Amino acid sequence: MSYATQLLLILTSASIQKTVRQQLGELWEEQREAMEQVVLKFLGAEINPAAMFDFETQVAEEVRELARRLVEQVLNQIETDDPEEMPHDVEHQAGGYRRLNRKTRNARLATLFGTIELWRYSYRYWHRDASEACIFPLEIALGLVVGATPALAEAVGRYMAGAGATQQAVLDRLRTQHDVSWSAQRLRDVTQSLAADFADGTQACQVLRLLELLHQAEKSRGPRRPVLSVGRDGVTLREYRFRFFEHATVATVTVYDRAGQRLGTVYLAFTPEPGQEEMTKRLTALLQETLRCWEGPLPRLTYVTDAGENETQYYRRVLRNMAHPRTGAKLHWTRIVDYYHAAQRIWIMAEALFGKENRAGRAWARRMCRLLKKPGGPFRALHSAAALRKRRKLSASRAAEYRKAYQYIRCRTKFMQYHDYKRLNLPIGSGITEAACKTVVTQRLKLSGMRWTQQGAQAILNLRVVLLSGIWQMLYRKLLEAHDPMQLRTSRILSQETLRQAA
Repeated sequence: MSYATQLLLILTSASIQKTVRQQLGELWEEQREAMEQVVLKFLGAEINPAAMFDFETQVAEEVRELARRLVEQVLNQIETDDPEEMPHDVEHQAGGYRRLNRKTRNARLATLFGTIELWRYSYRYWHRDASEACIFPLEIALGLVVGATPALAEAVGRYMAGAGATQQAVLDRLRTQHDVSWSAQRLRDVTQSLAADFADGTQACQVLRLLELLHQAEKSRGPRRPVLSVGRDGVTLREYRFRFFEHATVATVTVYDRAGQRLGTVYLAFTPEPGQEEMTKRLTALLQETLRCWEGPLPRLTYVTDAGENETQYYRRVLRNMAHPRTGAKLHWTRIVDYYHAAQRIWIMAEALFGKENRAGRAWARRMCRLLKKPGGPFRALHSAAALRKRRKLSASRAAEYRKAYQYIRCRTKFMQYHDYKRLNLPIGSGITEAACKTVVTQRLKLSGMRWTQQGAQAILNLRVVLLSGIWQMLYRKLLEAHDPMQLRTSRILSQETLRQAA
């Protein structure tokens, strides 16, 4: 029998229920008197904005205090004062523990409404190994996270994942909104614990989110097939311990409807690592699982990035060779080099050919950028540039810049057929991924004065991608429901008197 089941038998007894009702009535009566004083004070004074502000503030404080005392009272009723009614032995993580007959106090249990005291029984390891700490079955059953209730831990995670959040800002928010005063280390411990739990369940929820978006896209109106578009990019992130800069990686998976409108995006992000292997592994697993679970018509598959080394290698080594995970048929991924990176090369060639801030050069660049979106656009733009180059004598540096930009477009012409892509409602820009670098990483990890270790940065990224992907509530609920009641099993049957009263 699980520990939670034995508690249920105790708490459903008539005597316990009567005691709880009586205590709740006394608590409400006390709080009602305090609330009356607040209301009468407001009505007995001159009505003005300052009085209204004070009235609302005091009501909020009284309501929070009522909620705090209510939670404290209820939690302290769960384990009875008579130790003989509690399980004598419990098994946890393949170890046996025996009850100590006196309750001990947890004086710093943090809840949404403030800090409370929790009196609970401790259980000592059977073999009395000094290195094995006592356990508190009630705290395990409640799902406490580093001494915080699940609801407060969830709120802390959202605060830490928010754009512009800092450690001090979150600590101040906990103090003002929840009357909880924590150290920075405790805040980090809660964040790390939550991020570790999220890392294991994020992919399954992202798959469900993408399937939901694909169903929505399939039902949409428009002349073209829905599109599943993938992108990845890098953003510099300073690693504090060794004080050097590397590229963190961000990936996006976006669904477009039949009219070419974006319906939603899920995100992945990882701290710098050699070869970006973790990103490649997780992104590939997400795509394969999504396609394996999707039973509708296959959407168009696109890969839109700039022409960076890691981005190009992912297409060559993974996407170009990817087979459908369910049917085994080879998948066709349309590789698209970001239009705006191509346009940037046009402007570089214009500057090399005409000089800086040249009016004719700007006009030519604008004309060529429009030409890129027309049939055969990249070839025609290169032809125009080559014709101009023959008539101009360039310095060595300007010639090198021109040659580099020219080769960028020439070597990737097959991935720049923007006229054809737009005709099929395919995205031609990697703006979603470029923006993700800013929203996922920069707005949270690159604020003034911030310093990071890889472990700390990855914890924040784990939370942030869940928040921005729109799966926060879904994932947290799944984590709570995955709690196994049999992780705490009892080794002693309740007394006959307790069983009789429960019945």
